[in-house]
Amino acid sequence: MTELVSALAETTGITKAKAKEVLDAHAELLISELKENGNVQLAGIGKLKLGQRAERQGRNPSTGEAITIKASKTVKFSGGKRFKDSFQ
Repeated sequence: MTELVSALAETTGITKAKAKEVLDAHAELLISELKENGNVQLAGIGKLKLGQRAERQGRNPSTGEAITIKASKTVKFSGGKRFKDSFQ
């Protein structure tokens, strides 16, 4: 995160403290929006969507013992066209 804070500060000409404040506020807004609506559209970048992982069987890598992995929530990202095209 420190690299992102530094890059944002340098690009925008604001202080690193202000850049960190902006990024923290942005993260809180994304979390709040995901909790409320289940998805967030980031114009020109993509979409964040709340997902669900089902309970499943796994193995303890140390012992090989079978274990049950609990169901959990996750966030899925789908890149938008502009975002995807920038990596071509």
